[in-house]
Amino acid sequence: MRFYIMHVRNGVHGMGQTDENQDIGNRKMDKTNQNQTEKKNAGAAKRMAGKRSPGRSREPKWDKLDNTAHLFPVIAGDDMTNVYRISVVLKEPVVGTILQDALDMVLPKFDGFNVRLRQGIFWYYFEENGKPAPEVREEDTYPCRYILQNRNNSYLFRVTYYKCRINLEVFHVLTDGMGGLNFLKELTYQYLRLSHPKLREQEGDRLSADTSLNREDSFLQNYKRSHARNYRSGRAYIMKGTRLRSQEFGVMHGYLNIPQLKKACRSHDMSINEYLVALCVWSIYQGHLHGAPAQRPIRAAVPVNLRPYFDSVTTKNFFVVVSAEFWPQKDNYAFEEVLEIIKESLRSQIVKENLENIFSYHVSNEKKLAMRAVPLLIKNLAIRSVYTKTALANTTTVTNIGNVRVPKAYEPYIEMFHSFLAMSKGQLLKGTICSYQDTLAFTFSSVFEKPIVQKIFFRTLAAEGLDVLIESNGVYYE
Repeated sequence: MRFYIMHVRNGVHGMGQTDENQDIGNRKMDKTNQNQTEKKNAGAAKRMAGKRSPGRSREPKWDKLDNTAHLFPVIAGDDMTNVYRISVVLKEPVVGTILQDALDMVLPKFDGFNVRLRQGIFWYYFEENGKPAPEVREEDTYPCRYILQNRNNSYLFRVTYYKCRINLEVFHVLTDGMGGLNFLKELTYQYLRLSHPKLREQEGDRLSADTSLNREDSFLQNYKRSHARNYRSGRAYIMKGTRLRSQEFGVMHGYLNIPQLKKACRSHDMSINEYLVALCVWSIYQGHLHGAPAQRPIRAAVPVNLRPYFDSVTTKNFFVVVSAEFWPQKDNYAFEEVLEIIKESLRSQIVKENLENIFSYHVSNEKKLAMRAVPLLIKNLAIRSVYTKTALANTTTVTNIGNVRVPKAYEPYIEMFHSFLAMSKGQLLKGTICSYQDTLAFTFSSVFEKPIVQKIFFRTLAAEGLDVLIESNGVYYE
């Protein structure tokens, strides 16, 4: 087994501390590029205006938020942005002007991204956005920052790039990780077609057959009447420690060989998802509790993509969260004990009937006539109150984007995909699983100063016989 550590100076998220002064110099925008961007945006505005008949005005289309999305506008802010990132790493440097052209071409095809958020009397809602696409920028700051609509042409996502990497950051109100990945892949295909004329001749500018434009609210389509709450809301163990400086954000990718990982999982009779969630819980147990009993359980929130269970291809949010729970009530649980506890916890919850009950409870509340008639201001107060009580029910979150597949024509140009989450109340460290071809990336995002959990996690994998390659954005240089 081999264990590699590779600190990438600004090669992951553009903010390695040792290169900060150099980055400040690099941030100065070239005037020529700025003028080109201004001309391009002006051209996009003219093209959009040209779609409308002279002398006629058209009311913009509007759309409802899905059941999960109602939470995010209420709780989002600088400290809890509810923004996630999905990235693709190409085998060639990204050209910003071409990426902007690709975004200008792709965005009008996606109604779910071509919107702004509006506030009504009773609910938030989406309205068609008539402005040019947001400006594509070279990354020059930490990821997952709060998205200010009035500084982003009223859009709820941003696109940045750094060297060979294209980043899509999405305010969760728009869609979940699968919806974001759906959009990022089409943006990448269009970029590659513009960069390689022969590829464009071969593939044209049509959308991939696997790309969905569906905007069904699958929560409403699949819910059943429910009367009982069946999710955990008691407080969990909360990790504490010295935090990074304000606005700093630590990211660490650990790359694993999937055939090796599957072998390790089979030895424990676990799936990859079960194994990595359990390993994260084990690392928290060892790193923060040091094998001692605790007064509260360690819980890992695990978002579950509902599309495969309900035959859905929606690009709106369609997921629920279950909690993998381990409550250490004695000294020194063995590694195998923790794995078995987490495996049983997840398997008892990730079944269609239970998942259906979870979201049906929330949808039933939304559909109550009395609730619908309550003004938004009062609804927001109630939502904040409920969120405050339930936010501390989990110690961390581990989400799995799954194995990303692209058409064979684009495979020679794509190196890897990544994803990670912003922090939330009580959860200052999170994990994300994303794989492409034979490589899996487990990504930790954190605002803790010391990578205690990360070290235990990756060293345990190495002890299990896996080769581990680590990339960092420089925050954790020692």
